[in-house]
Amino acid sequence: MDNFTSRSTFFLMGFSDVREIQILHAVLFLLIYLAALLGNLLIITLTTKDHRLHTPMYFFLKNLSFLDLCLISITVPKSIMNSLMNHNTISFLGCVSQVFFFFLLASAEVGVLTVMSYDRYVAICHPLRYDIIMDHRACVTMTTTSWVSGGLNTVLHTASTFYIPMCGPPEIHQFFCDVPQLLSLACSYNIGELVVIGLSLVLDFCCFVFIDISYIYIFSTVLRMPSREGRHKAICTCLPQLLVVTLFISSGFFAYLHPLPKSPSLLDMLVSVFYTVVPPTMNPLIYSLRNKDMKMALRKLIMNTYNLSK
Repeated sequence: MDNFTSRSTFFLMGFSDVREIQILHAVLFLLIYLAALLGNLLIITLTTKDHRLHTPMYFFLKNLSFLDLCLISITVPKSIMNSLMNHNTISFLGCVSQVFFFFLLASAEVGVLTVMSYDRYVAICHPLRYDIIMDHRACVTMTTTSWVSGGLNTVLHTASTFYIPMCGPPEIHQFFCDVPQLLSLACSYNIGELVVIGLSLVLDFCCFVFIDISYIYIFSTVLRMPSREGRHKAICTCLPQLLVVTLFISSGFFAYLHPLPKSPSLLDMLVSVFYTVVPPTMNPLIYSLRNKDMKMALRKLIMNTYNLSK
């Protein structure tokens, strides 16, 4: 088969080659991207400007919003542009960049979500010790650890993915450069990348188990609350958070453990939407914009902006 490692272009096949569907895909992705952009930028602005939100929970939330903002910006704008222009190419360097930054941001996000679940566990199960356990130094250390571990994971994935020569037509049946599709183009089995993926999945699984255990303790504590209204509020807050985290990690597991068929299906691309597009869009709604403190900070920001404009 023709070795195209030295070539400079990949073809992102996207969801369809029908022009009407391409336009529909571009419009839907544009609306979703604008919603994610607005929601995450709003959270970053509010948690930066309002001093009442300078707490560990909102410190982690600001980091999560930054990660979500960057994560969706790595894949979606390029896909929108390709659909609108009916131009499905991406350069080799662009593909490498997508893989690198996607893994960096996704890996760091798993770490931050794990830390956030621990923060909620301490706040609900050990409220009297919260300020001691979750001091500023501990928060910075945990966040830095998430970024550093994500960086190491990213370097291993990127290097091992593009180390093996690739053969055949350089067609990626996805709307962005995703590793499973790239591995299907390899001339031979990429044992190094399979080992790296295995280690990453084990680490992600450990994080997922830690998150689940944290929420089990949280729910058990919440159910013992004397106030029915307090129980309802806590469950309505924690349950959607656990749902989105589960969707994010489980869809990633499916994509990287599911053997790719010779003719990739629409299901494979739809699954990738659940770990690239849905979390950055839903997290602002679930984690903050339903929060009373965030609503107060938003009203304050709107009033200050209105007063300055008069």
